[in-house]
Parts: sequence; C-alpha cells; structure tokens
Amino acid sequence: MKVYTRKGDTGHTQLLSVGRVPKGHPRLDAYGDIDELNSVVGYVAAARPADPLPGWLLDIQNELFVLGSEVAVPNPEAINMPIPQVQADQVTVLEGRIDELEAELPRLTQFILPGGGEAGARLHLARTVCRRAERGLQKLAEVETVRPEAQAYLNRLSDLLFVMARFQNLRDSVTEQPWHSGR
Repeated sequence: MKVYTRKGDTGHTQLLSVGRVPKGHPRLDAYGDIDELNSVVGYVAAARPADPLPGWLLDIQNELFVLGSEVAVPNPEAINMPIPQVQADQVTVLEGRIDELEAELPRLTQFILPGGGEAGARLHLARTVCRRAERGLQKLAEVETVRPEAQAYLNRLSDLLFVMARFQNLRDSVTEQPWHSGR
C-alpha cells in the first residue's frame, strides 16, 4: 500500500461514515490537534523523564490514539465497526496521577513561567498543545456531538502535563521561575 493516494489534493479528505469533507472542517482540526499532541508527548518521552513518567506517557499516547479515532469517526454505527472511546475511568486515572505527583511538590503560591530542564520544558509545551486540542474539540462540540468524557479527558490531561512538568523540574533540581508582572 502506498502512503499517498492523491485523493486529498483538492482540499478534501475521506472520513469513515460520512464521506468526503473539507480539510478545514472542525472535526479534522480537532483530531489533527490530538495527533499533534500525541507527537509532542512522544517528544517528551524522548527526553527520558523521571519515573514514573515514561510509563504514564506511553499510556497517554495510546489513549490519545483512542481519542483521535473517536473524533475521526462521527457515526461508527454507520460503518458497523466498533470504535474505541475514552472512558470516564481514564479521566479518574489522570486525576489520581495528578494527586500522586502533587503530594511530592511544593505548594504553588504564584504563577510560574513554563520552562525548566529539557524534559520539563517539553512537558510545558505538551500542556499548551493539549489546551489547543481541548479548544479544537470544544469548537467541534459547538456544531456536532462530542462525548463529555472526551472533553474531560483533554481538560484533565492538560492539568496532569502541568503537574508532570513541575515534578520533572523538581527531579532535575531546576528551580521554577516565578512570573513577574512588571509592576
């Protein structure tokens, strides 16, 4: 099978269950942002973060694949094919991981600048891409049905990525830089 088909050269692409749609469709933006987030999470993993983050990042990548599939196939019943979906218990797992890491972190009393060591800075980047993916999914939800579990997953994931960045920077002995308003 060839990687290219030439079918998208006119600015449209094929979606399972609904046919061809413009490449600027909110559904393509949403799952494209999720795909980008998955790549950035892989970029984070390449920086070899501290335990237990590598295993968690792999879980997140697999879950993002599930979420991307869910978003890419709007009517799975039309193709008689089971499409996996993000579940509420996966959101609960993210919350548990946030709590676990926060228990080791100093209390946050002010805004901090994104950055730090290599892995910490990459985690902050992943958090911002996650927030964009969340906004893209919300834009889709304004015109089509999106499951609340999908939206909750991205919302909680961005929180986890923020806490992971703080945890990684603590492990790397990198001091968090406070934000100064300039006043």
